[in-house]
Amino acid sequence: MSAPHPPPSPLAPFPVLIPSTLRPTDHTLPAFMVSTPRGFLPRGDPIHTLPPAFAPLSALLAAMPIRTASGTPGLLARFSLGRAIDAQGALPDLTAEVERHRDDRCLMTALYRDYAFVASAYLLEPCHERWVGGKQEEGYGLGRERLPKCVARPIVRVAEIAGFKPFMEYAGSYALYNYRLEDPARGLEYDNLRLIRAFEHGLDPTSSEAGFVLVHVAMVRHSGKLVEGSMQALEGCEKRERDKFNEGMKKVVKAMSDVNRVMNEMWSKSKPASYTNFRTFIFGITSQSMFPNGVIYEGVSDEPKSFRGESGANDSMIPLLDNLLQITMPATPLTSILQDFRSYRPGNHREFLEWVAAASTAYELKTFALADPTSAALYVRALDQVRDFRWRHWCFTREYILKNTSHPTATGGSPIVTWLPNQLNAVLSQMASAASHCGSAADVEDIMDTVRSQQSRLQKEVEKYCLDRQIVT
Repeated sequence: MSAPHPPPSPLAPFPVLIPSTLRPTDHTLPAFMVSTPRGFLPRGDPIHTLPPAFAPLSALLAAMPIRTASGTPGLLARFSLGRAIDAQGALPDLTAEVERHRDDRCLMTALYRDYAFVASAYLLEPCHERWVGGKQEEGYGLGRERLPKCVARPIVRVAEIAGFKPFMEYAGSYALYNYRLEDPARGLEYDNLRLIRAFEHGLDPTSSEAGFVLVHVAMVRHSGKLVEGSMQALEGCEKRERDKFNEGMKKVVKAMSDVNRVMNEMWSKSKPASYTNFRTFIFGITSQSMFPNGVIYEGVSDEPKSFRGESGANDSMIPLLDNLLQITMPATPLTSILQDFRSYRPGNHREFLEWVAAASTAYELKTFALADPTSAALYVRALDQVRDFRWRHWCFTREYILKNTSHPTATGGSPIVTWLPNQLNAVLSQMASAASHCGSAADVEDIMDTVRSQQSRLQKEVEKYCLDRQIVT
């Protein structure tokens, strides 16, 4: 079926990298640039060994985890990281060395990762001590309110150069720039991945912290095909080439199916009961009881700063599909948090997602998809993959967090019970409205049976947790 009117004027194309332009060894380019070979992973594998000038930082990070690489208790096991930095001078101010290496954009990202680990561990160490001391029912208590100059000045500088906020983020620090390959020849196979930095036992590849982080890396490994399919679908929509659009949508569905398959491995790679043992260290400052007055970055500003914590909501795959498929979110404060989260990702990712949103709107992708039964069925299948992802995320939240802690906010500062259902309900509603355009597609009715079942189940679960926790919605 042809479109009812010609397409709008085309936008300038976004420079998504392809194999010939990826340049993984070129450190003058940002570490994170959207590409078809690697999607939202960094252009090249992360730097895991710092130059000799940063030896004090490397030594502190090696000594820091609750259990170090050698298996011995580290500074966080003895609650002595703060003392090591404050009293013993374990870490000098290396801002001058940062300036000497500033043209190496990939090294700046590695330094951002490493200083983010030190900053989070330092600020949240008292909360960890309280948690493991058996006072979970009383909450996390207070974190430290001042970040010492030897951490504050360099993290602000490397974040500025690398294009991040000066606090731990998902892509640049905790997850996507925090893996190395045990055997480079084997590539990104899951059992070939190892963490570079960890808080708890994550340097042991069989630990729950390693599983938690590396499953995310393994998921994003499939994002290259997701980017490729999205770009093809947009091009088909722009040119009103139905076959090209449909082929692009098929790639989107297949890529997200692979992501969801890997996501399901979280249950075996990272145990629900272990999550809260390292979760303390990935909380943020914004909307958290641990930091009622924010945090002062010494040597930078006397004004307290506040940033959201590390969160899988910072990933770019689902926001890509939200924008591509024109998923309409409700006008609620919860959606405002979602928009804020989207500022916590690499600059090139942000620009790409904004371009996709503009292109999908300009080319009227949703209208184009629903004008043809075959395209409409592919559109619903793509929505179904978003539904599957967000449903799994809700299930993880329920089993890993809600059943193990009463803390009301997630690591990023969103309300733990109501925030994910806000987005999930939006997807379920859009699927219900799109399904009538699919003609006789055999699988769509089965998909909608699942939608109706999950809508009912989600409502009951949210009502239960809100009642249990005395949350007014």
